[in-house]
Amino acid sequence: MPTVPSILGFGAIAIDDIVYVDQPLSAGKGKVLQSARAFGGNVATALAAVARLGGSAGFVGWLGNAADDPVLCDLIESGVETAFAPRHADARPVRSRITVGSDGERFIAYDDDAMLGTTPDFSDDILSRAAVLIVDSYAIRSIDVVTRARDLGLAILGDIEWSGGPATERLIGLCDHLILPLGFARTATGCRLPAEMLDALWSPSRSAVVLTDGGRGVYYRGREETRLWQLPPHRVAVVDSTGAGDCFHGAYAHALTRGADTAGRVAFAAAAAALSITGRGGREALPTEDQVMELLASANAPSAVELKYAQLDTGT
Repeated sequence: MPTVPSILGFGAIAIDDIVYVDQPLSAGKGKVLQSARAFGGNVATALAAVARLGGSAGFVGWLGNAADDPVLCDLIESGVETAFAPRHADARPVRSRITVGSDGERFIAYDDDAMLGTTPDFSDDILSRAAVLIVDSYAIRSIDVVTRARDLGLAILGDIEWSGGPATERLIGLCDHLILPLGFARTATGCRLPAEMLDALWSPSRSAVVLTDGGRGVYYRGREETRLWQLPPHRVAVVDSTGAGDCFHGAYAHALTRGADTAGRVAFAAAAAALSITGRGGREALPTEDQVMELLASANAPSAVELKYAQLDTGT
């Protein structure tokens, strides 16, 4: 068997049918410019981002039995290890239909009636040889595996976008690196301001809480200090924001395995995500580590500023 990758993940893996239109989504309708099919999914794209950055990534969620399964083949071609993934004849990907407007914003309609999560008896021996486990909202179907991974000392990096009730609350509690879209953080906490959300989501067991907010940048708090921070966005030519959050998670995990502190992890991840939206689909523009470092070294790279409670009412 191959070496266990340092970064493992299970959760959404998808085939995306993408339509690009000539108007912003707010226009209500527009002319089709291009149609494409691509591979996606939160965790799968995050792991592909890790591999593109030069890290070691392995998908350990359910995969189909067929050797020529297109999802399996795509993961392998993307540099993601699949040898430790459980197999089942009924496993299939999420199917998504994505409309991308002229401003790069997108709407995703998905069918997730699929086997997601991983086998309940996933090996502790395999888990114990990894450093990070990336999970998404579907990990509520394999919460015991996440619990065992946390007990074994893995960093649990959570990409949570929707709630399944108490099981999601338990999953959020297991994530020591909690990275959420700001919209879900607002729903989960009932708070209005990013600073309030960060404090509401913080607990002594956390290493970091990070809230991503697209064109407004990133808000975060790390264990190293109690201050709250905002990192403004990089200014890039937006083509398609599909997969930007997934790339952020993968790049954050990669920086974590390289020993970066919270500010360094967030800066690296934000730069990677910014580069990822300069191409179409969730994978076309996934950056290399050299590209990320070049953007971080550029003269107009943003710097983090301290976040105050009175700042940045994000609306409803």
